[in-house]
Amino acid sequence: MSAAGTALDEAPPPLPPRGWSGQRITGHILVALWILLAVGLVWFLVTSWNLPVVEKYGPGYLYGLGVTVGLVAISIVIGAILSIPVALGRMSKNPVFSGLAYAYVYFFRGTPLLAQTFLVYYGLGAFRPELQSVGLWWFFREAWYCAVFAFSLNTAAYQAEMLRGAIESVPRGQWEGAASLGLHKLQTMWKVILPQAAVVALRPYGNEVILMVKGSAIVSIITVYDLMGITRFTYSRTFDFQSYLWAAVIYLMIVETLRHGIEWIERRLTRHLKR
Repeated sequence: MSAAGTALDEAPPPLPPRGWSGQRITGHILVALWILLAVGLVWFLVTSWNLPVVEKYGPGYLYGLGVTVGLVAISIVIGAILSIPVALGRMSKNPVFSGLAYAYVYFFRGTPLLAQTFLVYYGLGAFRPELQSVGLWWFFREAWYCAVFAFSLNTAAYQAEMLRGAIESVPRGQWEGAASLGLHKLQTMWKVILPQAAVVALRPYGNEVILMVKGSAIVSIITVYDLMGITRFTYSRTFDFQSYLWAAVIYLMIVETLRHGIEWIERRLTRHLKR
């Protein structure tokens, strides 16, 4: 038999034509429904536009948006700083350090953020004389500072677990290879381990930021005029449910911006893996 005939005999059979299965039809129907829902929402917002209300309360939404972004940004940064010793404590072989770190993570991950915020804002108010004696009452009497404090402690627990998991996911051989090159442990951590751990932790960190943005709405309950606080104020004056609809659209825009930003950063960090 000729070589051409052998090649034809060994060629894989052609794939069957792609048909319209039930799952594919269902998926197309759901996508079409979501598109119709989005178009209907845009049409409703455009046709129901109340210019006097927007002119009166629109600047308040911008102020609330700034408060929300500031609260989340400050809390994430402080939480990232606090997460480093907590993560090191979780990885420590010292039972005291590891036990304290575990208790911290267990409490703040196992209780609702709303309860933690109430404990800080309302609970610490019961210790006003003690806080005044040590000069901290000026901090804990303000709802904004209490919110930052509670949010920072909460996100630090989650970020500590993300950091610990990302570091431990790096193969042990990386540490051994760096030691064979004469690198110090701190140099190994900074130049070898963390760059690899950053790729692993990026998605979880992005999800944490998004969850913090959506969870920040609870601070409106303790009189912080964030985006949701301004929305509640607007609704109490206008009794127009569109005030909440606009807030939902703004939150959605924030989340989508963060999502695309995280994807862009991930593509930049992993561009060498696609070559």
